[in-house]
Amino acid sequence: MKSQKILFSLLFVLSILVAACGNTAPSNPNIILATTTSTQDSGLLDVLVPMFEEQTGYVVQTIAVGTGQALQMGEEGNADVLLVHAPASEEVFMENGFGKERAYVMYNDFIFVGPTSDPAELLGLTSAIEGLEKIYELNANFVSRGDDSGTHKKELDIWKKAELDPAGQSWYIETGQGMGATLTVASEREGYTLTDRATYLAQKDNLNLVLVMEGDASLLNPYHVITVNPELWENVNYEGALAFYNFMLTPETQAVISEFGIDQYGEPLFFAGVE
Repeated sequence: MKSQKILFSLLFVLSILVAACGNTAPSNPNIILATTTSTQDSGLLDVLVPMFEEQTGYVVQTIAVGTGQALQMGEEGNADVLLVHAPASEEVFMENGFGKERAYVMYNDFIFVGPTSDPAELLGLTSAIEGLEKIYELNANFVSRGDDSGTHKKELDIWKKAELDPAGQSWYIETGQGMGATLTVASEREGYTLTDRATYLAQKDNLNLVLVMEGDASLLNPYHVITVNPELWENVNYEGALAFYNFMLTPETQAVISEFGIDQYGEPLFFAGVE
């Protein structure tokens, strides 16, 4: 009997050691995630990053900037993995060899928000071009991020399609800041702005802004995860980047993305969508 107890004890200790070996800490546990401010301001990363760290043992340093800046960090080897939302710029990034893997992970949409008085009468419109035309004609305050972010790129694209140039106009206000800060300025200046839906829903209780225009097909806002090419930068933690890349594509993570925001806002802030 005593020998059996000893044997069981040894087997128990061995099982713990085997389990521990199966959860070996990464040799380089630190990774840098460069991402758009919308994933940070919406609160999504506050959920996903701890999940990833707990599952893998990696420690994530999140740098939330505009997509243009995030891509530049990747080009310069100052980030390991990117989570961004400017497809045209991302494709150039990949074509130039700066990225190794790229995958579509989720989407939401852009919307226009503005003061409750809605002086440009955007409420009910579904054409982004028509909305900007009315803002331009009225010289209504419009607050732009002006930071080369994915949102800023989308806004400039709509102005271009409308064949209008608001630059230099007194009513056109560029913040040079992230989405959260830009929404605050728009609220204070009683202006319109283009925002991703997630950040607006996450912060609307602190804003004097209402949703005035949505539904244009051109306002779809897809997000991709990209690993930075380690062949260009030897300091890039490619193993960590690939771990985060794969984590974003798992069914478990996709389910969390799909459900995020429902409890608090009655609707998801993002929609999962692995290609």
